[in-house]
Amino acid sequence: MNEFKGLHISINNQTLSIEYGKDVFGPAAEWRKFNDIKHIYLNPNCEGPEISYGIMMDIGKGIHRELLSEHKILFGAMVFATGQVGNEPIKSQGHIHKTSIHSGWSPPEIYEIWQGTAIIYMQEVIANHPGRCYAIEAKKGDFVVVPPGWAHCSISADATTSLAFGACCDRNYGFIYEPIKEKNGFAWIPYFDDNNKIAWKENPTYTKSILISKSPEDYSTSLGFTNTKPLYSLFEDNPAIFEFVSNPALKESVWNSFIP
Repeated sequence: MNEFKGLHISINNQTLSIEYGKDVFGPAAEWRKFNDIKHIYLNPNCEGPEISYGIMMDIGKGIHRELLSEHKILFGAMVFATGQVGNEPIKSQGHIHKTSIHSGWSPPEIYEIWQGTAIIYMQEVIANHPGRCYAIEAKKGDFVVVPPGWAHCSISADATTSLAFGACCDRNYGFIYEPIKEKNGFAWIPYFDDNNKIAWKENPTYTKSILISKSPEDYSTSLGFTNTKPLYSLFEDNPAIFEFVSNPALKESVWNSFIP
């Protein structure tokens, strides 16, 4: 097993899971079945893969267990099924992060795309007007930051390949789903157009908003890191770089006008 993204791991696209090599710890995959999350689709009666994606939370090198705990940082991963649901892409259920008990903030999250093409969708709030809405298209090697408190989901933008990515989040993580479910999803809903490209439909349960589609930002100035190395390797080299994940107040001035 080769060094992959700073860790001895490999992606199993058949089982939608991560396989761990020497000195790497991690859990078995938790699978999200299509029937359990079909309410997030425009046409929930369409057929899709039985399992939409696998989630693995708390991955790392054994030698870093105490270091990760000390900095209140957790690394996780998701592996998506290949394919689509009717004319819609496979996507995650979406959530808002619960307020962390040690920071008093709904923490941010950093994504690192490992394979496939992702769209990280995010909106400021789950309310009649969703605030700013972004669709960040990211490819292998890209990082995407979701700021504190924003609702977000992950979308596999290429139905011919399996999307997989790693994520860095607060160790005291928790997910809030209900407000999104009550609004029948997010303010903007993705689908494949006649050219198999992602297009967007407005969700009528929200008032009119603007969707900004873009590439990821360069976070070197605003947050102090770049994708010159894998996310885990950056942590390994200097854990203090990601202190803002578990203590978002350190970057409070950045979050006020943050562009993902």
